Amino acid sequence: MGGAAIRQRPASAPVAAGADGRTWAAHAAAVWAFAFAALSFYWAAGGTIGLAAVGGTIEGTARSHEWFTSIVSLTALAKAVGGMLALSLVRTWGERIPRTVRLAASTAAGALLAVYALLNLGARALQAVGIVATPASMHSAAAWWHLLLWDPWFLAGGVLFLAAAWQFHLASRRERA
Repeated sequence: MGGAAIRQRPASAPVAAGADGRTWAAHAAAVWAFAFAALSFYWAAGGTIGLAAVGGTIEGTARSHEWFTSIVSLTALAKAVGGMLALSLVRTWGERIPRTVRLAASTAAGALLAVYALLNLGARALQAVGIVATPASMHSAAAWWHLLLWDPWFLAGGVLFLAAAWQFHLASRRERA
């Protein structure tokens, strides 16, 4: 058969990201999203570890309210979809989704997460120093957990998704050139 064999990338192979291999942000965003989804799935299944860090009223009502299980299940699925979105930027199976859709969705996800985190960090900081009263639904320990853990966690996710979108944009531009 005298011709050169055509070699295809396996479906799990990274999409070419230029000579420098810039796919770290998408992989980190996926790990971030899947870890966050795992925690939500745990809470949806009835787990209570860590609920006190979210808010006092949630901890006491989590097991007895179907709304909590439904909301946490939906957010867990959304987080898992976010992880798949991040991976779609750097895996060949993601090429089935139009480039503009993946770029817009990952940029929007990153922007929403970052803005949400920054607004919450500002509000929690004002609560922490006593300028604004902490709502009764969130006792002061939960406010500190939000300030020191949850809100920075959301900000990290936003930054990772934005970095992944930027790396994807640059790699796509290089591939088209």
